[in-house]
Amino acid sequence: MATTIVNAKVFDGTAARDWTSVRFDDGLITDCSTTSTARDGDEVVDAAGGTVLPGLVDTHVHLAPGALAQSLTFGVTTVLDMFSKPDMVAESKERATSSDVADVRSSGIGATAPDGHPSLMYAPFPTLTAPDQAERFVADRIAEGSDYLKVFSGTGGLWPSLDADTIRALVTAAHARGLVVIAHVSSTAGLEEVVAAGVDVVAHVPVDADLDQALVERLAEAGIAVGPTLATIENTLGEPGGAAVAGDPRLAEALGDTWTRRLASGVPVMRGRVLPPYSRAEDTVRRLADAGVTLLAGTDAPNPGTVFGASLHRELELLVRCGVAPARALAAATAEPARVFGLADRGRVAVGLRADLVLVAGDPLADITATRAIERIWRAGTPCDRRSFVASAAEAAQLDAFDAQVAKAVAAVRARRSVR
Repeated sequence: MATTIVNAKVFDGTAARDWTSVRFDDGLITDCSTTSTARDGDEVVDAAGGTVLPGLVDTHVHLAPGALAQSLTFGVTTVLDMFSKPDMVAESKERATSSDVADVRSSGIGATAPDGHPSLMYAPFPTLTAPDQAERFVADRIAEGSDYLKVFSGTGGLWPSLDADTIRALVTAAHARGLVVIAHVSSTAGLEEVVAAGVDVVAHVPVDADLDQALVERLAEAGIAVGPTLATIENTLGEPGGAAVAGDPRLAEALGDTWTRRLASGVPVMRGRVLPPYSRAEDTVRRLADAGVTLLAGTDAPNPGTVFGASLHRELELLVRCGVAPARALAAATAEPARVFGLADRGRVAVGLRADLVLVAGDPLADITATRAIERIWRAGTPCDRRSFVASAAEAAQLDAFDAQVAKAVAAVRARRSVR
């Protein structure tokens, strides 16, 4: 049965449109109009002045049990995984053939040096040490089902890292295979390194120092997109972002007890170390936006203080706090990731595209937090039964194990810093 939404505002992924009605059938959008597009036999949904958005895309997650189900509960219809092992990727892609969870793409295993980041989180996994290993590494990732390539730059000298020549070789090999390349950075020096290598996307904004304006302009001129992952950075730097997510009743009602407790439990910090101010991250994002750099909305969930799906709404709020216009923030979670990652069938409300749609009460172009007031969700035209995610005992155990891995990594960083 076809569905027609009437009496709506519509944000098409880039801007507000004057449409009031969107019709979809057999998983695809068939009509968008300033008048009702309903036909005999359609299910008609009265938006009552609410806003229709494209299904949201979280451009930075790490797969874990329940990730896809929980993401969809909060209107995230596609997640982009930025490091998971092949068995988890295959299992998640198989799960995503069902319409009751979010769709997924993945980098699979990222490229790093032996004992480099994130070996404490995911070891063992393949690594590389020289440029002549790049083509084989990329070919192996494609054979395992990777959709794009993730590379890790140096992490302030704390861990072994790939050299600049190897990073360039990886970028060249990936581009030759038609893959987008995403670079993890944690320092301004690392950012300069990956920009010089010609990557397509930068994950995270460094907070070890202020960015040189010339580097900001190089990012803009090169067309390199940036996914700041403010939702994780704020927690890492001691801000109560997790508590803010758990404390919003529009989000909390669908979180479930397990995730509410995880968000409220706080984030392990490197005691005795003076952390950079979170305001530095905000200032960096503001300067990137002013320079015209493409921004991508991603959470880095399930890092402590974040949750699949819900934290993307926090990321949108944080982008707007940086001075990013609400329409541009929404584009960072819809049309822009679809463009950057070649997801041509989604990310916008347009005839012929997938009916990945979210209906919210209110107008997020006036108040970005209106994205949290979810009324309806459709993935490929199939309505989502929106219920709080309840982790099974096995899933809860794996989530606890993930938190333990994070704590282990934090402890190792603390130890390494103490001897420098």
